[in-house]
Amino acid sequence: MDSAVTLALAREQGFACHALSVAYGQRHASELAAAERVAEQFGAEHKCVEVDLRSIGGSALTADIAVPESAGSGIPVTYVPARNTIMLAIALGWAEVLGAHDIFCGVNAVDYSGYPDCRPEFIAAFERLANLATKVGVEGNALRIHAPLIRLSKAQIVREGVRLGVDFARTVSCYQADDDGRACGRCDACRLRAQGFADAGVADPTRYA
Repeated sequence: MDSAVTLALAREQGFACHALSVAYGQRHASELAAAERVAEQFGAEHKCVEVDLRSIGGSALTADIAVPESAGSGIPVTYVPARNTIMLAIALGWAEVLGAHDIFCGVNAVDYSGYPDCRPEFIAAFERLANLATKVGVEGNALRIHAPLIRLSKAQIVREGVRLGVDFARTVSCYQADDDGRACGRCDACRLRAQGFADAGVADPTRYA
């Protein structure tokens, strides 16, 4: 849902949008199908790139580790090592090919699960890296990493999505959704999503198994 609202915001700001998904070996492919639907809604080109993070494991999303029903304390086992770094690096490469100078990502540092790669410090550091490590950056055409939701609560994200016409029924947030995209209703991602709709006073369109 965060990526869908981010795409809608980018479109509202007048950007010609190219949507990137990464099939990294996550537990289910239904979120990738959902990304295709969201991109279609907003008229964005959609590309899906495969990177096998299951080969290194280390997460409940990429290894045979049970998905917890509550986040607990500290960085949860659903954290995927270096996932956002890898996905932003792929987006950076595609941006160079497209001649784009702006990369949007849907990370959030308020109602999130404690992931270190969702913090403002990470986004700022990656933007510095992007301008050091690329031909376009070295030639003086600055690249910007936009994280428009980073300081919003889930309820605020829901309200922004409603304002922008996002069809949240097209989105999948659950860590262990089934092949049809139906959510478990128990994992941390489901809990945060449901609470966001409740706090925003918006009917939750999530389909549950």
